[in-house]
Amino acid sequence: MLPRAGKDFLVRVSFYWKPFFHGRFLLVTNTLSGGGMLALGDCLQQSRERRTHPERVQDWCRTGRMFAVGCSMGPVLHYWYSWLDKVYVGNALSTVGKKVLVDQLVASPTLGMWYFVGMGVMEGHTLSKGWEEFKDKFWEFYKADWCVWPAAQVINFYFLSPKFRVLYVNTITLGWDTYLSYLKHRVSQSDGSWVFMALHLEDDGLPAEPVSDCSTVDDHQEALQLPKPLEERD
Repeated sequence: MLPRAGKDFLVRVSFYWKPFFHGRFLLVTNTLSGGGMLALGDCLQQSRERRTHPERVQDWCRTGRMFAVGCSMGPVLHYWYSWLDKVYVGNALSTVGKKVLVDQLVASPTLGMWYFVGMGVMEGHTLSKGWEEFKDKFWEFYKADWCVWPAAQVINFYFLSPKFRVLYVNTITLGWDTYLSYLKHRVSQSDGSWVFMALHLEDDGLPAEPVSDCSTVDDHQEALQLPKPLEERD
């Protein structure tokens, strides 16, 4: 049993947070929680990267892009779950199974495309380049998605009230958001060669600056143009 002071505290807290789960405030809550958790997942991923590569610095541009994409997904999930609850009413196991299946076949690949294309556009790339990245990483992303989300969505659709669905998804996906940040920003072998050259420029008497993911591979290539060999004298 909670002491009276603890009960009074919970009552006061509930008085302030309940409005955020009703009406138009619910949409705001779902939007900001989506952006905040995706940004937090990116911060965790960058801290892991800095432990492996101490020369790297925190890339707030990248975190800001993650926040923006997460906020853009919030309204989509808000109305998507509202539609699912209207079409498949109740929490019987057969109904929950249908919701999970539809969510995996429709929402998961759509949001994956939204994430990769949206991040690519904010990085200054074209839609076609973002689409190519999504196609290259789709199966890796989708297989991991099937390992995580069916079980999580069973809990969501069976136990939770509809108004808590998006917040639940945004909260428990911190590990998933960290994985998305890793999948989007990992350096390929060819890209890593340019970073390797940047880190060893000081061997040639040039200072090496900290590496930041805010720079694209094209930026590295432009900055690291090697001097052309001298023409042979006649």
